[in-house]
Amino acid sequence: MSDDELMRFCAVNDALRVEREPNGELLVMTPAGMKSGMRNGAIIGALYAWAQADGRGYAFDANTGFNLSDGSMRSPDAAWVSAERLDPAMQEEGDRYAPFCPEFVIELRSASDRLTDVEAKMEQWMANGAELAWLIDPALKRVTIYKAGSDPEMRETPAKVVGDGPITGFELDMMRIWK
Repeated sequence: MSDDELMRFCAVNDALRVEREPNGELLVMTPAGMKSGMRNGAIIGALYAWAQADGRGYAFDANTGFNLSDGSMRSPDAAWVSAERLDPAMQEEGDRYAPFCPEFVIELRSASDRLTDVEAKMEQWMANGAELAWLIDPALKRVTIYKAGSDPEMRETPAKVVGDGPITGFELDMMRIWK
């Protein structure tokens, strides 16, 4: 399915959250439950507020598609892209899927997600150019931090997670996530 066909399919099936695999296969994501929705709201709210105050880039929620270099189209739970990368793309692409991988990605594991699947997705983000990614797992109360060129680092029940690299200055209070 081309991007235009996928966008039309999603418009007709707007209740679905869809991603595309590198081989073109479509994945239909289950809607978030109450706790996951609340947690995701806290995450995107914090990232958006920080991005607005910081001014170096933009926050995106789970409704934004990113075309990755491997041919897939993914929608992270939250993402950040620098103005330096986004502004030129906005001139060319407008309201199409972003033609690149975000610099920073957050994935929130929901009750319906298998851990191995979400970990594979995190590796895919990194292989496609993310500089930093956080996998937040409320069931295990763990945050796994992925950095380009490094092994993932696990943090057990952190009170907060502090950003570095592209999101230096961002802090996510985890107390609302662990509820």
